[in-house]
Amino acid sequence: MEYVKGQVLVSVAGHDKGELLTVTDFDGKRVMVCNGKGRRLEKPKAKNPKHLEKTQFVLDEHSMATNRSIRKQLNKIANPGG
Repeated sequence: MEYVKGQVLVSVAGHDKGELLTVTDFDGKRVMVCNGKGRRLEKPKAKNPKHLEKTQFVLDEHSMATNRSIRKQLNKIANPGG
């Protein structure tokens, strides 16, 4: 399964189960993810791809620039009405 930088995922296992995350890197075995808050761009988490579920959303390069912009975009996706 291939991942692209900025792709939004849902964690289906682990302490972050149910959280929205975004891909920062992919090396074939592990997906590096962050959410801009507990898991920041400076220190992304390596997750097993089988513990992640893809969504239809992909953040653009501008949205991936800072932790704040990542949090803002993920919050918009999680709460589309508010």
